[in-house]
Amino acid sequence: MSKAKISAVINTKNEAKYLKKCLKSIRNFVDEIIIVDMHSRDDTVAIAKSFSAKVYRHKPLSWVEPARNYALSKAKGDWILLLDPDEYITKTLARELTKITQRNDINFVRIPRKNIIFGKWLRHSNMWPDYLIRFFKKDKVIWNKEIHSQPQTKGDGITLLDSEKLSIRHNNYTDIDDFVKRALRYSDTQANELNKQAYILKISDLILKPVQEFNSRFFSLSGFKDGLHGLAFCLLQSFAVLLVYLKLWQKQNFEDKTLSKESFVSASLESTYEYNHWFSKYFKQQYTKNIFKRIFIRLTYLLNRITKNF
Repeated sequence: MSKAKISAVINTKNEAKYLKKCLKSIRNFVDEIIIVDMHSRDDTVAIAKSFSAKVYRHKPLSWVEPARNYALSKAKGDWILLLDPDEYITKTLARELTKITQRNDINFVRIPRKNIIFGKWLRHSNMWPDYLIRFFKKDKVIWNKEIHSQPQTKGDGITLLDSEKLSIRHNNYTDIDDFVKRALRYSDTQANELNKQAYILKISDLILKPVQEFNSRFFSLSGFKDGLHGLAFCLLQSFAVLLVYLKLWQKQNFEDKTLSKESFVSASLESTYEYNHWFSKYFKQQYTKNIFKRIFIRLTYLLNRITKNF
């Protein structure tokens, strides 16, 4: 069979810090590199051209999804590798994807992504294997315009093993400032979407939503197993969720709402109950070998359930 042509597609906006490493990892794997740049003010475009990339311009946006379909339309390859500029691939992954291009029964590939956050690979908190559809036949995958949306696919796909060697490497948040800057940007977009949907902000949203986000990532998804990195990330994710609803309140002109005793106490008790539930389960399973402590934790959990609605 003749070798399938592969195009790499990357959307950029002031990405000089990581772009070179990204392009180095794919230059011997792909047949063309498509860069769609949102008017970068650093050396992004110069770096792209030094790798013989085809560079196109797109108006600046706060999130990338609306520009992805435009970028994909510029690719000429039979297969497309879609990357963010702070991502790169390994030689092992490149060899595996090359083999897949010779198959006629596959239209797209779900690839695990290794997220490096504050210098550490996070393996929990829903950050691994973090499967994404990033390799596919041309015209078999299209993106929705909503932030962090999942693509629409045609035909059958395959999911690679959750192996580090077969993963896309992602230099995610480098420091706290980086996280907060992106959280401010993303929360504004998400608040806009809620506002367009005429979402009615509830006071309980400001209490329960962040707590539920933390409990889900730290306890249910075992974020605690990543140590202090995991705790910090889960707390920051909780903060990011709080920002969304505070931004929604701002977009609704800081509408005055009565902070009724009943609603505030109810939301607070619900959040306390949820936290106690997950803490008891986590503590019992991970740290308690003493049978008397385990019995005490079970009794505390039952008491919380009994008194929840009082």
